Amino acid sequence: MLNFNIRGENIEVTPAIREYVENKVEKVERYFNEDVNANANVNLKVYNDKQTKVEVTIPMKNLTLRAEERHNDMYAAIDLIVDKLERQIRKHKTKVNRKFREREGTGLYFATSQAAADASAEEDEYSIVRTKQFDLKPMDQEEAVLQMNMLGHDFYIFTDAESNGTNIVYKRKDGKYGLIETT
Repeated sequence: MLNFNIRGENIEVTPAIREYVENKVEKVERYFNEDVNANANVNLKVYNDKQTKVEVTIPMKNLTLRAEERHNDMYAAIDLIVDKLERQIRKHKTKVNRKFREREGTGLYFATSQAAADASAEEDEYSIVRTKQFDLKPMDQEEAVLQMNMLGHDFYIFTDAESNGTNIVYKRKDGKYGLIETT
């Protein structure tokens, strides 16, 4: 079951908006084998030019889903967000299932991978304006790259399943991937 934390910036979150968001975002639960017990953090923002921005983050035990959308119509933005989340889940399930079938020769199997590291720090003359904490779950390099791409980040911190060391995968300017291993 998803629990919702809906915040509005420059907009009042009315019961109608809350109900619409909850009904739409709850649709992603159907993609999971087990009951999902997670918090869906939804941020609705209206700018001066009346454009809206909708952000949804759903951190779960082994996976974090995140999407954002800008649109002139907030309800349309919410619909587009749900489409993005569903695409992320389907893409992730396909890759993970393929990986497990190749590795173990099993049939369809879905296991979510590492909780995402959404460590973003905005730079303003070296002042830290945001701090995040997260658990590092063991995984291999390929799974870390999948998580990084799914979140749309340029880097991803993870614990290597074989060496148990903290590593970082990152996207290079040439489009390839790099790995930083700690000693």
